[in-house]
Amino acid sequence: MSEVNEGPLKSTPIEKQHVALGARMVPFAGWNMPVQYSEGILAEHKHTRTKVSLFDICHMGEFRVSGKGSAEALDKILAREVLNQKPGTCRYNFLLTESGTVMDDLIVYRISEEEFFIVVNAGTRDGDAARFRELLPSSSVFTDESDITAKLDLQGPESADVLEALGFKKESLPGYFSFISTSIKSIPCILSRTGYTGELGFEIYVAADKAVELWDSLLSFENVKPAGLGARDTLRLEMGYALYGHELNLQTTPVEAGFATLLKLENGREFAGSASLRSGKQSKTLVAIELEGRRAAREGSSVLIDGRKAGYVTSGTFSPSLEKAVAMAYIDAGFSSAEGSSLSLEAGKATIGGIIVALPFYKRGTARKKL
Repeated sequence: MSEVNEGPLKSTPIEKQHVALGARMVPFAGWNMPVQYSEGILAEHKHTRTKVSLFDICHMGEFRVSGKGSAEALDKILAREVLNQKPGTCRYNFLLTESGTVMDDLIVYRISEEEFFIVVNAGTRDGDAARFRELLPSSSVFTDESDITAKLDLQGPESADVLEALGFKKESLPGYFSFISTSIKSIPCILSRTGYTGELGFEIYVAADKAVELWDSLLSFENVKPAGLGARDTLRLEMGYALYGHELNLQTTPVEAGFATLLKLENGREFAGSASLRSGKQSKTLVAIELEGRRAAREGSSVLIDGRKAGYVTSGTFSPSLEKAVAMAYIDAGFSSAEGSSLSLEAGKATIGGIIVALPFYKRGTARKKL
């Protein structure tokens, strides 16, 4: 859950509200962010799985790309297709280096035929912006709207009920990985059915000066509680969602991270880094591991197969939903990464046994639930 950043910490528009709610604030990707509130990470995790939680994600970056030829240009820049993406939909995508490694994982919103809204990670925002400016043609207009945009995530199986109470008809809400331009309490926003928890949920983008008003309105509902980065991390890890700086980084390709089927390299489409992906060998494979017992593995711990170092842990936690420890790790080429394979993880002077399993760890998420 950590990203390295130097310099003074930035504050989201809702920082004072977090402090008033008793949040424990920590540095994250250059921002002062709430890691948990008074009830703790476990309670926030379980509330998100059963009710609905509200997350401040205002630290994320938001770009806008528009102008003639923008769709074709983004299709040549990003690892997943853009040209066939329909307006009103969101698509998970990757910005790569020329060597095929991941500069960032991001979500592309197609507003219209030649207008796109792109959501990027906080710690990679500046590098991403420079990369887009470098590769986009002069006919495209690139704008970094991060400082004027706020993002709140309403996540949990009762999230649609909250929006219904705010005046939305459930049948009018966007489908999975789709979005609408609308208003909540007369506040204009983009409302997308996306999230990072595995539960039914919505991400809401508003003007930064409206963030506090919307935050307070959503928290006025009895079943809505605030949740911090700690619960967000345990929730995403139970689903096996990648986190930049852990499963994804400048030393890793999206193929190694398990996204080869999304890239469709066999169709011959050219994009930044595609030549390297097609010619390069896969040096490691991302796997999911269920551990014996409740002791979690630390990031960076060695993975051992038959007594030999075979890889390293990228993320590990105790899963509140499964009541067991889980981890994600890279296994080096030459070792088995097949489901059912046994291995062990170093934990200080001891080792923890585990087995490779299929993702997600938690299989009862409501994210794709029909409304």
